[in-house]
Amino acid sequence: MRAGSSRRRADDVDLLAARLKSQLIGGPPARSVEGVVNRLLAVQAQDARGARLAVRSRSSGLWATDIDRSLSVTRSLVVTWLNRGTLHLVAGKDYWWLHPLTTPQLAAGNERRLRQEGVSPVQAEQGVTVITDAVTSDGPQTRAQLRARLEEAGVPTAGQALVHLLVAASVRGPLVRGPQVGRDHAYVSAPTWLGAQPAPLDRDEALATLARRYLAGHGPAGPLDLAKWAGITVGAARSAFGAIAEQLVPMGDGVKLIDGPREQPSLPPPRLLGAFDPLLHGWVSRDLVTGAHREVVTTNGIFRPVVLVDGRVVATWTLARGTVRINSLEPIPTNALDALVTDAADVLRFLSLPPTPVVIR
Repeated sequence: MRAGSSRRRADDVDLLAARLKSQLIGGPPARSVEGVVNRLLAVQAQDARGARLAVRSRSSGLWATDIDRSLSVTRSLVVTWLNRGTLHLVAGKDYWWLHPLTTPQLAAGNERRLRQEGVSPVQAEQGVTVITDAVTSDGPQTRAQLRARLEEAGVPTAGQALVHLLVAASVRGPLVRGPQVGRDHAYVSAPTWLGAQPAPLDRDEALATLARRYLAGHGPAGPLDLAKWAGITVGAARSAFGAIAEQLVPMGDGVKLIDGPREQPSLPPPRLLGAFDPLLHGWVSRDLVTGAHREVVTTNGIFRPVVLVDGRVVATWTLARGTVRINSLEPIPTNALDALVTDAADVLRFLSLPPTPVVIR
């Protein structure tokens, strides 16, 4: 192997190890749900179990019910449409500045989808008012309860209309998902649920905060990575990085925070990551993690649960009928398999499921 090729491989390993440490997959784990969410800033959450497993793989000693408690009791976390127009788990204190920074660009697409679902602009406006009034006056409302109110008001809810009305109410106003009500994740008014809105950040300050917080959980990275992750323009992402330029040092093709870890991180032990894990969403390219196994992200946008060995994808896995099944994409060393069996047992513990043998194919 040529020296240049060997050097590039070593650089890739260093970059991967640094990103995994930023993501809390490498290095000391978080001790609280909030610790994970604060580090990552926003955790992909359109798959409820996937969001919970993202917390598990970055923490120690927690349970899935700890996330429910943060949503329903302490009210420290909420779920809402942010960034790329998908649901994210975010700290309540960060919702207030992240929402106005990352959602205005979602409005045009949302309006178009409502029209496609047969909801006129007048009906959409009425629907947003119905939803907002319901959660403000009557507290947490399930999707079924909001559907009934909208239909009573003559607002279409068939097909995907209800979903896009909920998106509209979230983008335009104070709607977020707060507590678990039975098996449903109920909607609430953000100021009613979280308390009064703090003084807003001006755009420059919000962009600087975004860059700093993004790099804390995703560095090293560059402006193009931030633009893709947050769903903002490349120009805005470059302005964000420029605002904190004195706090940055180069690494690879990107930068990292100057006050970040100084020791060279090592690759983490083998790990099971859930569906839509943040590790597959944080940068323009995910090749550093997936390698040749790009099919773990399907053409219709499904991010499968994956297995990492030496920080790279080597398998997918499923959890059905209480059994973890690992589907190898390449040969897995025996010592790594032993570690994966241990991690699979922790998945079952975290989800309060009884222990069962792991199936490896």
